[in-house]
Amino acid sequence: MAVPCERSAQIHAFARFLLSNHSPELRSILLSPDPILHYSLTISFAILLDSDPSLAVLFSSQPSPLLPLFDHAARLSQGIVLDGSKDLVDEGASVKEFVHVRVDVCGSPLEFPEMFPSIGRVRVKHRGVLLTLKGTVIRSGSVKMIEGEREYECRRCRHRFKVYPELETGNTIRLPTSCPSKGSKSCEGTNFQFVSDSIICHDYQEIKIQESTQVLAVGSIPRSIPVILMDDLVDVVKAGDDIIVTGVLTAKWSADLKDVRCDLDPMLIGNHVRRTNELKSEIDIPNDVIKKFEQFWSAFKDAPLKGRNGILKGICPQVFGLFTVKLAVALTLIGGVQHADASGMKVRGESHLLLVGDPGKSQFLKFAAKLSNRAVITTGLGSTSAGLTVTAVKDGGEWMLEAGALVLADGGLCCIDEFDSMREHDRATIHEAMEQQTISVAKAGLVTTLSTRTIVFGATNPKGQYDPNQSLSVNTTLSGPLLSRFDIVLVLLDTKNPEWDAIVSSHILAEKGEPRRGNSDEDLGEVWSLPMLRRYIYYVKQRFKPVLTEESEQVISRYYQLQRRSGTQNAARITVRMLESLIRLAQAHARLMFRDEVTRLDAIAAILCMESSMTTSAIVDTVGNALHSNFTDNPDQEYARQEQLILEKLRSINE
Repeated sequence: MAVPCERSAQIHAFARFLLSNHSPELRSILLSPDPILHYSLTISFAILLDSDPSLAVLFSSQPSPLLPLFDHAARLSQGIVLDGSKDLVDEGASVKEFVHVRVDVCGSPLEFPEMFPSIGRVRVKHRGVLLTLKGTVIRSGSVKMIEGEREYECRRCRHRFKVYPELETGNTIRLPTSCPSKGSKSCEGTNFQFVSDSIICHDYQEIKIQESTQVLAVGSIPRSIPVILMDDLVDVVKAGDDIIVTGVLTAKWSADLKDVRCDLDPMLIGNHVRRTNELKSEIDIPNDVIKKFEQFWSAFKDAPLKGRNGILKGICPQVFGLFTVKLAVALTLIGGVQHADASGMKVRGESHLLLVGDPGKSQFLKFAAKLSNRAVITTGLGSTSAGLTVTAVKDGGEWMLEAGALVLADGGLCCIDEFDSMREHDRATIHEAMEQQTISVAKAGLVTTLSTRTIVFGATNPKGQYDPNQSLSVNTTLSGPLLSRFDIVLVLLDTKNPEWDAIVSSHILAEKGEPRRGNSDEDLGEVWSLPMLRRYIYYVKQRFKPVLTEESEQVISRYYQLQRRSGTQNAARITVRMLESLIRLAQAHARLMFRDEVTRLDAIAAILCMESSMTTSAIVDTVGNALHSNFTDNPDQEYARQEQLILEKLRSINE
């Protein structure tokens, strides 16, 4: 504990730092009208380290005693700025009592692994030092009022002193055993009385953050830790947000229950919080890799579909064939362009995919999760009480929101196996989560809206033997409105096909007998590697914002009209939502083809993909079973034949 002269030196040293680096922020606080609000003053630890290395090092090792001194220095600095500026006095500026210094460690040595461990690696050695943790908010409690300090008076010598509640013991107040007065004679009084109107309260919120599953090894369990947010930090984050929080690690006694051992649970008292939602999908792509992409498409300038198929072969390469499924996976992961309609309502750009059938679904779910930098894999039942969406749970007598899989996957991909087995409360809210990309919550007095800007990749089994003569909702336990949220629904029917069986068996035997030579990360050979696919998907999503050409608009419009006029069993569910799905798929195909505009080729490719998701086609009779679709030797010639067939059918719209 620093002696008073040392504390005074530290206060004046930090005040000098604030005056030289944060005078505009101090002036802004002085001019603020409300004197009882809590204000934050954010400083950079890297700048403090350059300005006063000894103070910065001392602060990183002993933040708990120094943070109150820093707050005191902020009040002292306000007075110095106010005394030296007559215009501030004329404008009615006043010194604010509640100013809290927030320390941002971005770009400083405190971002090194030793001071920036994962949540699962927090140990006793980190207690009491300035610690930075990164994670996803999985629970957020309501904002409460907590007592920060109160004043007592000694009945014997009338000495007044402040007492601070201890968070570690449930915010209990411990009075000193004797009077703490430091006069010439020791009072040693033991009888104290509370000074009325001396209580100072703070806003208080408890959240829980969990380490990202993307950085964990296989089989590891993601760890979580509660975080205490106070004053200006409350209500700045919500469930599903990715945050980097800096604070002081301490411990809290667990609840005192009969026949249960009382333990110390780790807890982080937050000092600075930074949301990193915009960084969820950041992937570093060097310029030489971008040049390889451009060279790849230059090489396939005369046969673009052959180049496209070369990319698609890298998707789940252990599964033979299934061209239609691999194309659907690629278009779903890439997605279209989000836009707003005339009323200001946003129309989602993310696509959703559902696979129905028995073989190979889980393989594609796991591989798609690897392609996305942020992915959550779960089952319809969900792994926690939150399930797929969100729920309210009671933790320590307090209601808190717990985020489900769709909220945790915000900005990424949510893979849901056994989609038909989801919970009842998920079925009621997943419609909004998939279409409006939000979840409106009103549970246990907690009313909020959470973001679910995620791609949904679902897989389900048919209900008994699949009957092609019945609709999809009859063959599955999914309702028609829920099925309409999916842009592509592929039914994988394992029908008897001797020719296909011979091809598959020959491929499997050849794979077993001859070792596979995989490509390196930087090689764009016949089969793309997983890292290159991830980089390519991320790059085309950020680089290209395709717009429809007049030719592609005509093709999509005529196909939509033809579907509405058709007498197939799907005509009843052909709505404007299907038209939006067609546009998203065409834009995704343009991105896949490394283009900034949607051509007729992209529109027809989207139509063929949409036709594959229908059990009865209205335009193409040769699409076939998605399970038995294979890569052709000359895809450009095959496309020319299909294009001619489709355009002939579409011309009948005007006749």
